[in-house]
This record gives sequence, C-alpha cells and structure tokens, in this order.
Amino acid sequence: MDGGAVNDTFQLGVRATGPDTCRITLAGDLDVATAPELREAVHAAAAGHRQVVVDCGGLTFCDCSGLNAMLGAARTARAGGSDLLLCAVPRSLARLLQLSHTTSAFTIETERADAR
Repeated sequence: MDGGAVNDTFQLGVRATGPDTCRITLAGDLDVATAPELREAVHAAAAGHRQVVVDCGGLTFCDCSGLNAMLGAARTARAGGSDLLLCAVPRSLARLLQLSHTTSAFTIETERADAR
C-alpha cells in the first residue's frame, strides 16, 4: 500500500514498511476538512496490517475533529485486530491529548519509529 493525499494545509502519506506494518505520515493541519482522510487511511491500513504507525511529526495543528479522527482510528485498528501507534507526537498534540484525558487511548512513542 503506497499513496498519499495532498491538501493546501495537510499531507498524508501511506506506505507498508513490512509485511505486518503500515506507516501513515501526517503533515500540516489535521482538522474538520482533513480528518476524514486519516479515518480512511487507517481503515485501509488496519485491514491488511497488524500494526499501524501514525507519524505525527509533521503536524502543525490538530483541532477536536482531528482528535476525534485519531480516537476513531485507534478504535478501528483495535476492532480489526491491529495496534495503532502514534510516534513523533508534537508538544501541541501531546498537550491536547493530556487536556482531553485521551492519552490512554493510544500507544505513544515520542521519537519517530523509523525502524517500523
């Protein structure tokens, strides 16, 4: 699975990094306009991989719609028997997760999971 979506303020890339792992790379603004792209990407990735890594290192903004998409993505992955891992989480997103008491919904690595 290789591909990506581009928007004026959002980029999403998807690539298989191994037989059981898929990496979704996010950059720009994750908001009401772009959240559906994340939902679709995770749904497709979880269908064929046991682990979905979402690299958040390029995110510059995330609103409540983006957060909701991430929570939905975690549920989708779990329901399909996959693990969802957030990596390279920017401080602003980490703070949003903390303030919304949703940190426990995710497996989070602060560094980029380049080996995955």
